[in-house]
Amino acid sequence: MIVTRFAPSPNGPLHLGHAYAAIVAHDLARARGGEALLRIEDIDGGRSRPEWIAEHVADLAWLGLEWDRAPVRQSQRLESYRAAGESLKRLGLLYPCRCTRAEITAAATRTGPDGPVYPGTCRGRSVDPEGAAWRLDVAAALARTGPLEWTDERAGTQRADPARFGDVVLLRKDLPASYHLAATLDDATDGVTLVTRGMDLFAASHLHRLLQALLGLPVPVWHHHPLLVEPDGRKLAKRRGSPSLADRRRAGEDGIALAGALRDGVLPAGISLSSRLH
Repeated sequence: MIVTRFAPSPNGPLHLGHAYAAIVAHDLARARGGEALLRIEDIDGGRSRPEWIAEHVADLAWLGLEWDRAPVRQSQRLESYRAAGESLKRLGLLYPCRCTRAEITAAATRTGPDGPVYPGTCRGRSVDPEGAAWRLDVAAALARTGPLEWTDERAGTQRADPARFGDVVLLRKDLPASYHLAATLDDATDGVTLVTRGMDLFAASHLHRLLQALLGLPVPVWHHHPLLVEPDGRKLAKRRGSPSLADRRRAGEDGIALAGALRDGVLPAGISLSSRLH
């Protein structure tokens, strides 16, 4: 049975881009007789707010979306992230790093999907692990797994190329886990068989496929959908004040009609759909 999920972070209001992503996950499950799940990605304790969870749930109900299980929260799964990190440490695939963002930017010689690529400064060095971040030795990980592939419903079969990220942080200094580790583990725990998300996260799937192989997790199929973008081509974002669903809901707008318009590709003036990688 197909299982999809929509996984918002409660660090601000949802906007039309979130609505579109939620509709894609919901409708693909409905069309194929599967389950659509709601997961709250709330492990960023400094930014996540309980009040936003209630707002998100209300917004999604206003759009007419229904979920097949009670919502789950990442904050209830911290032990699973710790255990996965310890497993990778035992395999010799994680190493501590104390480099600052400024040091990495200054030393980087290339840019990857997440920004300046870490140049491996702490790899092989003796670094005090207390309070350090833990990075994945991607070359050692690939030597262990060998070549990997993954499949996107829209783009076809992909040869996994996680090396484009460099040695990414999996266990952060300020959070229990990185997005890459937490999302990969949660999708496996929730039995997600079709990972739906925007094209801006297409590259992340190369890395997530590697983590699945290292941790012995099931491999889903991916479905990377177009993004709603502003006139300048940038995706809608909370931090730039894109109109929120909550504001539309409180103003009396018809959420069911809005969801129907998004399904039909009828978008507000100045907003368009883009399938390019961001």
